[in-house]
Amino acid sequence: MLSIYKKEIVTYFNSFIGYLAIGLFLLVSGLLIWVFPETSILDYGYASIEPFFDLAPYLLLLLVPAISMQSIAGEKANGTFDLLLSKPITFVDIVVGKFLGSWTVSLLALLPTLLYPICLYALAAPSGNIDTGGIIGSYIGLCLLTAAFTSISIFSSSLTHNPIIAFLLAVVLCFFAYYGFDAVSKFQFLYKYEDIVAALGIQYHYEALSRGVMIAADLIYLLSFIGLFIVLSIGHLGRKFTNRKRTFTVYGIAVLTILLINQNFITNLFGRIDFTEDKRYTLSDTSIDILKNTNQNIHITIFLDGELPSGFSRLRQSAIDLARDMNRLSKGAIKVHIINPQEGSEAEQQQIMEALIDRGLQPTNLNVKKNTGYSQNLIFPFAIVNKGEEEVNVNLLQNKIGLSPEQVLNNSVQNLEYSFISAIKKLSSSVKPFIGFTEGHGEPTDLELYDAMHTLAPAHQVGRINLDSIELQDLQKFAVIVIAKPQAKFSESDKYKIDYFVRNGGAVLWAIDQVNANIENLRQAGSQVLLGNELNLDDQLFLYGGRLNYDILADMNCAQIPMSIGHINGQPQIELTPWFFYPILMPTRTHPIVKNLDGIRTEFIGTVDTISNPQIKKEVILESSPFTQAYKTGSSISLRMIEEQPDPESFRSEQKPVAVLLSGNFPYVFQGRPTPTGIANPVDLTHISKPAKMFVIGDGDWIINQINGKDGSPYPLGWDKYTEQQFANKTLLQNVVDYLTNDEQLISLRNKEVKLRLLDQAQVKQHKTKWQLINVLLPLVLLITIGGIQQGIRKRKYRKKVAI
Repeated sequence: MLSIYKKEIVTYFNSFIGYLAIGLFLLVSGLLIWVFPETSILDYGYASIEPFFDLAPYLLLLLVPAISMQSIAGEKANGTFDLLLSKPITFVDIVVGKFLGSWTVSLLALLPTLLYPICLYALAAPSGNIDTGGIIGSYIGLCLLTAAFTSISIFSSSLTHNPIIAFLLAVVLCFFAYYGFDAVSKFQFLYKYEDIVAALGIQYHYEALSRGVMIAADLIYLLSFIGLFIVLSIGHLGRKFTNRKRTFTVYGIAVLTILLINQNFITNLFGRIDFTEDKRYTLSDTSIDILKNTNQNIHITIFLDGELPSGFSRLRQSAIDLARDMNRLSKGAIKVHIINPQEGSEAEQQQIMEALIDRGLQPTNLNVKKNTGYSQNLIFPFAIVNKGEEEVNVNLLQNKIGLSPEQVLNNSVQNLEYSFISAIKKLSSSVKPFIGFTEGHGEPTDLELYDAMHTLAPAHQVGRINLDSIELQDLQKFAVIVIAKPQAKFSESDKYKIDYFVRNGGAVLWAIDQVNANIENLRQAGSQVLLGNELNLDDQLFLYGGRLNYDILADMNCAQIPMSIGHINGQPQIELTPWFFYPILMPTRTHPIVKNLDGIRTEFIGTVDTISNPQIKKEVILESSPFTQAYKTGSSISLRMIEEQPDPESFRSEQKPVAVLLSGNFPYVFQGRPTPTGIANPVDLTHISKPAKMFVIGDGDWIINQINGKDGSPYPLGWDKYTEQQFANKTLLQNVVDYLTNDEQLISLRNKEVKLRLLDQAQVKQHKTKWQLINVLLPLVLLITIGGIQQGIRKRKYRKKVAI
């Protein structure tokens, strides 16, 4: 076997055609990865050679058959195969030796491509900011793929006496083995078996390996695949010397063995290895448990597709990779679909876009750079996760004001696991917690709270709750009570029921306006004296560890409102102007509730203080900007303040807390006090004290959706109808409720970190041609040099023999 292995390598490199094949591979690879803009790493912008590992299989489809076509077919064509059989070696020695020899030559052809990550190391910002572990893992995957293609090519070479036919046959078989099963699985009649059919192909197993993730199932599959074609090659070559029954028996045993070792109970014994530095492709235990317990089909439809810039392409691919990983972990229960809304006729595109917009998915207008300039594309950076008629919208793009586009897209990649798993859990949960929005104290109408309740509905049973009429025992059915912008006083019996709810472990979301500021009053009167709202909640919140101050904030980071700036021809001229009393809160804390969130739109928000109590854990979640002023009750505000030119220095101050989380065993508010009138069956709560949670924010408007003045329909929560901008109010509400319903493991998924690895654009622009020449020409120069040295040594060797 060793002599055949050596002979195979030496024979290949003695041929000019061998060097030509490798040279063409390196040339095409270099041009695709470093020069052509559609696939160039330099235009990709990220310090990653993912484009190479995505394209490599299609290049190897030609290279490996070209290397292996002479291995057996060439021997037959030259009449040396019979001579080979006359030697004391077995068919196993012949096939395995030639397989190893051809595989070694293929790996040597890949060796010069190691120059790519070396150059990438120098081009990264900062230098060396590349994922070395991920690259190593991806190369391991590429080596296994090369071995699989080599085994097919050896088998093809064993079937014929003509190397050209062997080459063509190998290309066809390699292509089908890699891509064919995936293509066939898309046929409608195979819909129920799509995952099973796709898993028969190499592409299904190479996808994870190309990302630097080695899954036992993929490794066992590829080794089985290689072994199967080696056995087939041995059987075919020995068919004239071996009983047919024995040959087919060996085939049957090989197939049965392969089927056995590829079963889940075997492959699940070994797990997986994520070679990436930040373990970006490793799902949390929480996610894995949710996926393994998914017993009904859930569909993920991704609409981010089409012609995209590199950053969005990376986000799209990350979403697809994650969805497919979830498909595997759920044993096929998670179905993945990708739809490009821009495909089809204009009428079909319009129909899809209208359907998506009706579902609350707003498109993003994107500038795409082309050779002829820039073009504008409408994209939908969303996915819909559905189970039957139930569905949850997933926003793939996590915008945040003040961050670069690269950081925004990287944050979006980080948030994918939480977004998908949260949606899947909401749909697959058999028990949906009750959430009650209080009424009876001048709270907003159902229309004003429509999107807040609609947003929570997929995972919860949501409705209104009247504290005046509900019985104590019925309160225990609720997981969360939302007290949103009450205007009237709470009775003592209402407070008792809230205390009963809290003492039994219930969670409360307090969204309270302590001051009576109102934009409509200002529009009518022009000015307003700030007065406190008498809600009768201060003492209760104080004992719970929070204090809502009687003030409102004027913040230079604020929303805009329409104002008349004059008249032309009797028509008012409306202009959007900053209104300091509508602060946009930019989350700066790292708590998973607000991590990487975009701005939160608020109106007349007040400050919140925490009260010392060692039994209560307090965390500030949201703060004002450093340019803010507090207006206390008794102050006067006016719309004329818009006309004033603010002095930033007069606004400069410390950031002021406006929202806090409270958790722990809360004190008994009615300890030592008589039971309020109206409590029919009072309960002694002295010895009842379960851990509970609260979210306290000094604004009730952030949870209210605006109303369309034309048709009276509600806008999405967080949508500013004046600037037509979407803020993160809806996401904040979802995160807060996840936290309050004790889903801390789920919300902790937002802590996932994916390191941003970019190219040094200054280097790329200044020395682009240099790096292109290095990566295209240097591998060819090395190949020519090595080939020249090898041929020189060979000529000298044989010249000496002739002289002798």
